[in-house]
Amino acid sequence: MKKRVIDKDLKFNLLKIYAFSFIANLHFNGGVLIPFFTDWGNISFFQIMILQAFFLICVFLFESPTGAVADKYGRKVSIGLGVLSTMFGAILYVIYPSFYLFLIAELMWAIGSALISGADDSLIYDTLKETKSEKKSKIIFGRVKSFKLLGFMVAAPIGSLIAHYLGVQYAMSLMAVPLFLAFLIILTFKEPKIGRKEGENRSYFATLKEGLKFFGNHRILKILAFDGAITSALSFFVIWVYQYKLQALNVPIAHFGFIHLFLVAGQILVLNSFSFFEKISGGKKNYILLSALLPGFLFIVLGLTLNLYVAIISIILIASFGLTRMTLFNSYMHKFIPSDRRAVVISTISMISSFTMVLNDVVMGFLVKWNIKYGLILLGLFIVVFSLVSRVKEEHLKD
Repeated sequence: MKKRVIDKDLKFNLLKIYAFSFIANLHFNGGVLIPFFTDWGNISFFQIMILQAFFLICVFLFESPTGAVADKYGRKVSIGLGVLSTMFGAILYVIYPSFYLFLIAELMWAIGSALISGADDSLIYDTLKETKSEKKSKIIFGRVKSFKLLGFMVAAPIGSLIAHYLGVQYAMSLMAVPLFLAFLIILTFKEPKIGRKEGENRSYFATLKEGLKFFGNHRILKILAFDGAITSALSFFVIWVYQYKLQALNVPIAHFGFIHLFLVAGQILVLNSFSFFEKISGGKKNYILLSALLPGFLFIVLGLTLNLYVAIISIILIASFGLTRMTLFNSYMHKFIPSDRRAVVISTISMISSFTMVLNDVVMGFLVKWNIKYGLILLGLFIVVFSLVSRVKEEHLKD
């Protein structure tokens, strides 16, 4: 039997993906988002949530169509266009402090996010598949997400100092530099093969239709998608509310980035310890349940506490476990998805998350404006209840 020759350039894809993931996520605005909007942008927390809802609606609308771009024209093309769109959005944000200009910037950011979403995971998994390394997907997805978070972790304290000494608008505008460098790295990617039948060349709309149809007819994939996407989306609200909570506890803005650093470090630790947590939890299914129950319980604690240290620990743990669940779910879901439909299906799953986040941000925007304490308690209770009715089974979770 002839031994299959593995393309050496594809092996280097992973190293390039690690570098891209780090550089593209040097978001200097990460630790000062709320001050950027409220102090420089002169808008309220509720308006911030409207912006976020608009962003997520746009992502929702563009997810599957842009996934088809990746499946039809290539993951490399889709990711490159996504980075350029995001870079343009960052520049638009600092032209003038206007809510309406912010909407246009969010639109560009949403298009960029949608173009990257699905395409990046597809490029990673298809690279693993072509190099016969699919069984390492849980480790590799965790490692890639770790490099993304490492970018956030390094950039957050730098951004806080930039904001403190130069102004919060500079923390936003300087993001254009690493985004351009990330675009240059994308140009060096090797495009893995997309597993189509010989001679098959589906149109863009056929690619989109077949991907959506595949997801709609796959029972296990839908169970995994809804469990992973919804809890992760609800947990993501911690990113918006933690700075608001810190302001209420009179924490100086210069410290925000350093707290953000620990928030990200906790995620990196969990991402690289999935097997350990699954083992001590008594199985994959048990860990899936506990990783949802814990953020839910801690949102309740965050709503109740007036102690700074309890609040910080709760914020870090919510992010560490709640924001890493989708990466773990992705490693399981890819096992059920064929290569030529991968980007559309993953993007469709992202739509579930986006839609959940839209509803959550609008509702929580109202509740936080009314009473942050009761808003966080209600969010925590909802996550706990949702996690207890999960239909995920041990046999769905394949390595």
